[in-house]
Amino acid sequence: MYIIGGTVKTMAGEDIRNGCIRIAEGRIAEIGKRDEVAFHPAPHERVIRVPEGLIMPGLIEAHCHMGITEEKKGTEGDDCNETVEPVTPWLRAVDAVNTMDAAFDDAVRAGITSAMIGPGSSNVVGGQFAFLKTRGRRVDDLVVKAPAAMKVALGENPKVNYSGQGKSPSTRMAIAGMLREELTKACAYRDRKKQAKDSGENFEEDFRMECWLPVLQGEIPLKAHVHRVDDIFTAVRIAREFGLKMTLDHCSEGHMIAEELALEGFPAIVGPDLASRNKIEVQNMAFKTVGVLNRAGVMTAVTTDHPVSLIQSLPLCAGLAVKSGLDLEEGYRAITIHPARICGVADRVGSLEVGKDADIAIFTGNPMEVFTRTLYTIIDGHVVYEAGAEEESS
Repeated sequence: MYIIGGTVKTMAGEDIRNGCIRIAEGRIAEIGKRDEVAFHPAPHERVIRVPEGLIMPGLIEAHCHMGITEEKKGTEGDDCNETVEPVTPWLRAVDAVNTMDAAFDDAVRAGITSAMIGPGSSNVVGGQFAFLKTRGRRVDDLVVKAPAAMKVALGENPKVNYSGQGKSPSTRMAIAGMLREELTKACAYRDRKKQAKDSGENFEEDFRMECWLPVLQGEIPLKAHVHRVDDIFTAVRIAREFGLKMTLDHCSEGHMIAEELALEGFPAIVGPDLASRNKIEVQNMAFKTVGVLNRAGVMTAVTTDHPVSLIQSLPLCAGLAVKSGLDLEEGYRAITIHPARICGVADRVGSLEVGKDADIAIFTGNPMEVFTRTLYTIIDGHVVYEAGAEEESS
């Protein structure tokens, strides 16, 4: 397949005017100006011509629950929170994602080609997120990385859920204490396993502890649900105590402590700022947070937290962040290369470069503007959505 014309926004350098992309075996084989890429389409090979379009990496949602909290299906379609036990790290998102949820089609129509999907925030430890492509029926075929993160939650949600059941945690102290206790057990398990391996002893693996090893080894981060300043700093404190990678998800009061967070070095996934301030801990939520954090030096991505805000509003959320002070180019990065880096998948997605997955979105213009339409969405080199731009087959 070839894509010819328009402006190619690679997110890996300068924009390419009158560009050309050659796709082979689901990956980007060549990219450059029209006269720099050899144009020799095979018989019946598809050529997409977009004279005036904007050609970008497929957009990325860095934190959502689509397919786990399904739209319009109530309790029957809600598998987001196992609200009977506050620490459940062994749960896996891939076992609950229904790819037939309408949100997947909405994502594709919006040019969103991949998403980080996982459990909610009712538990202190909710389970393992997965990074998935957005088109296909069998979830196993959509996996880019799984597990991709371990969900933990501080603040209001675990408190409300478990104090209502008459058990711990009912305070922020208990949430932090339970998380430390679990991490301490995980570290002891890791050390016992290593000692047994070094000494040649038999070791019986514990299913409920094995899931922590990728976290402790730095292969995946903690994915920390934090809104308030105090919860953000508690998450940072615990991550530092155990030497863990971490993403600060929501980070609603991050603009109040931007300089401190920049020094700590943890990235932030900000949102859902399009939603209502329906809880005490989100009273200071604002679209300006993304820009304030970004200018301070924090790597930032924008999230809808679907279904809290609808998945298709992702580029518009980035646009509202730009309207509130985020640099325009950083707005593009907040829904492409930044979430790819934050989610640990930038070797495959997030920018248009030779060798990367051919996940491409073609728009009539800037997708952060409300009247912009998606012309094509391409995942792994296959056109999965088409609105009717000029094209030819040859």
